Amino acid sequence: MSGDGTRCVHGGHHPGAPGEPLHPGPVLSSTFDLGADEPLPTDFYGRAGNPTWRALESAIGDLDGGDCVLFASGMAAIGAVLRLTGRDGALVLPSDGYYLARALAHGELAPLGVPVREVPTTGPFDGLAGAALVLVETPSNPGLDVADIAAAAAAAHAVGALLAVDNTTATPLGQRPLDLGADLVVASDTKALAGHGDVVLGHVSTRDAGLAASLREARSRGGAVPGPMEAWLAHRGLGTLDLRLERQAGNARAVVEALLAHPAVTDVRWPGRAGDPAHAVAARQMRRWNGVLRFTLDSQQAVGRFLGASRLVGSATSFGGLRSTADRRARWGDDVAPGLLRFSAGCEDPDDLVADVVGALGAV
Repeated sequence: MSGDGTRCVHGGHHPGAPGEPLHPGPVLSSTFDLGADEPLPTDFYGRAGNPTWRALESAIGDLDGGDCVLFASGMAAIGAVLRLTGRDGALVLPSDGYYLARALAHGELAPLGVPVREVPTTGPFDGLAGAALVLVETPSNPGLDVADIAAAAAAAHAVGALLAVDNTTATPLGQRPLDLGADLVVASDTKALAGHGDVVLGHVSTRDAGLAASLREARSRGGAVPGPMEAWLAHRGLGTLDLRLERQAGNARAVVEALLAHPAVTDVRWPGRAGDPAHAVAARQMRRWNGVLRFTLDSQQAVGRFLGASRLVGSATSFGGLRSTADRRARWGDDVAPGLLRFSAGCEDPDDLVADVVGALGAV
């Protein structure tokens, strides 16, 4: 299978025998029959493995181009990656990426003696001596800057460090960091991959068998395991990722053009626009665009008026779903202007969405 749509629809699903369900349900069991003697079967206890997990891991791993390990959330996945190297060296994180990754590193790992450094998403990556793991997030959340993954990988490997890429915003269809030299790719599948706002889930993919084994051991030992129902729902959602991403990217482009023409809006960013500062790097390494953009209104109160006037844009802190949403990021502690909104374009009709956004801006 080579096409995005085909791999999304068929990934992780194997041809069944006559009479078997074409769409098998989740395996909802914490225990499995151990048999009369050794060796243990593949599934022996619900914290160690589940067929529903493996089906989704197979599908995501094919899209990422590596061996996928599911986790209970995106933060569980990031936490497992940040803990991989122990005290072997410093952790280098994006200073302008997802705030909870920094909070985890500074609040839990630094007190254990792990040095933590911060570098902007765009680099430079020339001061990595002593690093054991470098994490980049691209496009960044919420700023939508873009890191040059190949350059970051070369710089990390030159000092003996691993490179991990948070691929949540791009999705596996938008970007394949493992092809660009990354050692690990991590994502919150709560967002576009599952896509329906009803699942909390995450994953890590790698081509290194030793790293994959360490991640599975950490998942079982730490208990950050996904529920089979959540894995099944995410697998069902993955089937339409190709279709959803196409509509969301088209909607993002239409909304961006409307925002650029509106006097109440400043600081519009979307890497898919040719005039965006990140476009050149993004165009080299991204396979396709997505629906996440950002813009700024002049105050917190203006944001409130915009959201209050909109009929289609929900106020929510996730992104990548069917419905368009917007999130004022300063409320979470991001170092951004009070009126900065991260906007997630959904799957509405483009004309309806643009008309709603422009109309809501009229209340600002």
